[in-house]
Amino acid sequence: MKGRRVYVYRGICDMRRSFDRLARMVEEDLKRQPLSGDVYVFLNRGTDRMKALYWDRDGYVLWYKRLESGCFELPGGGGLAISHKRWQQMIQVA
Repeated sequence: MKGRRVYVYRGICDMRRSFDRLARMVEEDLKRQPLSGDVYVFLNRGTDRMKALYWDRDGYVLWYKRLESGCFELPGGGGLAISHKRWQQMIQVA
């Protein structure tokens, strides 16, 4: 996902949502364009589940990770965008 910007949705996301509903949330809530190729990250209430949505040339990719223990740390600050280093830290939680 190098070269793509990463944005974190700050609200709580129902993990039952799939491609189209998440893309609509990107448009409506984040005011971003889901077809841009950027990565959009969604967390559940307990922050132990994460979905990442992005457009890859000819279709959406939906990446899902569930932690067996612990939780994902939300990045600090008020902005939606996070660095690739911070993204790597989030997905490599142990």
